[in-house]
Amino acid sequence: MLNILRRLVPPTGSEESRWERPSPTQEQLRRDLIGVVVFFLISAVALELSRGVGAMAEERSPIWLQHCVLALMIFPLVLRRRFPVAVMLVMSALFIILSLWIPALSIQLSYQVAYFASLYSAVAWAKDRRVLWLGTTVVVVAMTLWLILSLTVSNTFDGMLERVSEGDETWRGILDPLTSAAVYNFMVNFAYFGGAILAGLSSWRNALQRTQLAQQAEQIAQQSAELARRAVIEERLRIARELHDVVAHHVSVIGVQAGAARRVMDRKPDVAAESLRTIEQASRQAVTDMRNLLGVLRSDTSVEEADDGGRHPEPGLPDISALAELQREFGLDVTFSRIEDVSGALDDVSAPLALSLYRTAQESLTNVRRHSTASAAVMTLRTGQTAEQRWVELETVDNGRPRPRAEPGSGFGLQGIRERVALHRGAAEIGPRADGGWRVRARFLMS
Repeated sequence: MLNILRRLVPPTGSEESRWERPSPTQEQLRRDLIGVVVFFLISAVALELSRGVGAMAEERSPIWLQHCVLALMIFPLVLRRRFPVAVMLVMSALFIILSLWIPALSIQLSYQVAYFASLYSAVAWAKDRRVLWLGTTVVVVAMTLWLILSLTVSNTFDGMLERVSEGDETWRGILDPLTSAAVYNFMVNFAYFGGAILAGLSSWRNALQRTQLAQQAEQIAQQSAELARRAVIEERLRIARELHDVVAHHVSVIGVQAGAARRVMDRKPDVAAESLRTIEQASRQAVTDMRNLLGVLRSDTSVEEADDGGRHPEPGLPDISALAELQREFGLDVTFSRIEDVSGALDDVSAPLALSLYRTAQESLTNVRRHSTASAAVMTLRTGQTAEQRWVELETVDNGRPRPRAEPGSGFGLQGIRERVALHRGAAEIGPRADGGWRVRARFLMS
């Protein structure tokens, strides 16, 4: 029994010791009231049926009093969930007092079930487990003393002892009558109280598990919502980077060539015409790139091959050299080189990483053309390995200075480069060089 009682008090600081079972709902209290009334009616009928077979033959108290005592033992259960420990203590006192007053009534099944329910409810619904442990200890000690007194002081077994002394062999067993009665009553009470306590513990822990599962479900829902929100933000940032890289590059080309055409339109119409052809080409390419981007956004997966809708694969490493060649046509002398520490290393670059490298090259050259006086730039695509981590790096270096009276940029392009590098767990070095010019070095880790 002591081992059972120890289970009532969880270790200090544990989740069980801090948890309090929620108060019963109005619906549960209403069901308790209805259940107790129905149980009392059934118990009253059972009492009369037992009287019919002689179970109450030796009881001389009035019948109405017997039913009142039975009701007094049952109706406190209405409050078993609201005041569980108090109901257990009250019904324990009633159990002893009423059993001494009308002993024949205490052997009624409904009488025993009612007290069992009070013990079960106390363990299942008590909020303060320390108070429950103290109250249960008091009840167990009181019941143990009552059992000992009934065996040693009262005359309960006088008649049995007289029959044994008269030689009635049917009363003889492996132990003497008093010892047999003590052991038998101990076993019955151990099963009675232990069963009530264990059932209550099971109900209480089931309620704790349901609460924990509900909290975990709520936490998972909140985490899912947060992940979805972050995914939306990251997707918006990705779209913003793509739009900036696509639009800024082509619009920059159109602006530069439009200005050149305006200045030489009267004096050099052929040069102006060439600039207009460049504007036409850049605008068409901008429309194509925008369609590609919108096509990817409308699909569930990235587009890798052209389809009937006119979309084309996302640009990658082979397109960087074409991008450098295009800049030469615009008047910026770009030298592009590929350096592999291991032959074929660039072939292992994934499509998303290749797209990030292309957009980095595009933004770097656009910034040179818009914000620098540089006439030449050197772009190097190289691979390497640090420790056991493979990386690929794109470096763009120009020989110019900031263009005077140039329109200030928004900074989104350089921010986009840094964000792309961060997505691939790399590092970016962007800024002026000590000996003049500007450097953009972006190193991406290869998964």
